[in-house]
Amino acid sequence: MRRFPKRLRWRLQQFRERVIDTGLLKELRIEGAQREDHDGGMPKWVWGLLAGLVILVLVAAGAWWFMAGNKPIAVQTATVRANGQGASADAVLQATGYVTPRRMATVSAQITGTLTEVLIDEGFKVRKGQVLARLDDTGLKAGLAAAEAQVRSAEANLVQLRAQFAQTQADSRRQTELAASGMTTHQAQELAATAVKTVGAQLEVAQRQIEAAQAQARQARVNFDYATVRAPFDGVVTARAAQVGEIISPLSAGGGFTRTGVGTIVDMDSLEVNVDVNEAYIAQVKGDMPCEAVLDAYPDWKIPAHVVAVIPSADRGKATVKVRVALDQKDDRVVPDMGVRVSFLAAKPKVEAKPVPGVLLPPEAVVQRDGASSVFVVSEGRAQQRALKLGADAGKFKLATEGLKAGETVVVSPPAELKNGSNVVNKE
Repeated sequence: MRRFPKRLRWRLQQFRERVIDTGLLKELRIEGAQREDHDGGMPKWVWGLLAGLVILVLVAAGAWWFMAGNKPIAVQTATVRANGQGASADAVLQATGYVTPRRMATVSAQITGTLTEVLIDEGFKVRKGQVLARLDDTGLKAGLAAAEAQVRSAEANLVQLRAQFAQTQADSRRQTELAASGMTTHQAQELAATAVKTVGAQLEVAQRQIEAAQAQARQARVNFDYATVRAPFDGVVTARAAQVGEIISPLSAGGGFTRTGVGTIVDMDSLEVNVDVNEAYIAQVKGDMPCEAVLDAYPDWKIPAHVVAVIPSADRGKATVKVRVALDQKDDRVVPDMGVRVSFLAAKPKVEAKPVPGVLLPPEAVVQRDGASSVFVVSEGRAQQRALKLGADAGKFKLATEGLKAGETVVVSPPAELKNGSNVVNKE
């Protein structure tokens, strides 16, 4: 049974309340005792009957007008889509694998010590040389101070010996002059020359001692710097392995209380894909072969890629050969250990020009209304007229740059009686 529109049901309810419930129709019933009025006029029941008929005609006319004016118009619809690029090249082979970083490091200190500060956490981006953590450096600082003091002592001793060397040289020159005039003995002259050589040798030893002290100071400085853990390269922290107060060591101590690292850093620019290809099809894979990678997390996103190398080693258990695939586009959504499906292509996808922003729609949906290109959009069973701004045709479709959004439904070949706000129903 067809359901009347809400507005018509409301009209019929009003008619029932005004005509039936008020007893107007009861006046039309002819009672057996009712008699005609013999004053020469029409009987009362005739006037009541005529009034009822008039009311019924008016209600029927109103209902017909309402239903005719709001009767849904059957139309054909189509969904518009965004102007995009063409399809990629055909795939000759598919394989699955995982995203793998080429540069990944578990960062640790080069000495054993107690952590006093940890400045990283998971997800932090770090730069090369950035401080990640610090160890207790009390003993190292004291050793560095002692080594620097030793350098200063050796330098002071060198200054003293240089003064003595200058004095012995002056004494030797005077003894030589006196020996030439006969005022001193040759023995005194020889003793003065020997003193010059002795102090000169001591001066050379002092210089070597300074060099040794400086080397020890540099070593102490290096050990002191080892108390500060720095990032070896740019990357992202993927794991924090130690807390303040724990002891870390570059070597495993064999117990459960010593950490071997502060955290793990991954160079996101070095991410690539490692896939296992069945050895029966490995001959189809070549170096620099174009590929398309699709992450399991983003199945609608195709990432251009290419083959880096085929690893010359097979897995006898799985009968597969590992293939390295490089991603041609870097994106923060790609993270290590993500599942990925790689399609090896016969040729590189054609590079097309960037599409013009807009939506594509059938040319039959565009009509001229009010002197402008318009389209009727179907929303909640009603047609909404919209003005369009058209661009160049895209094949067999019209390109609308303004007025429509991708995914909206439009009326194809709108009939002349279709107006803004008309009720519409899709043709079966």
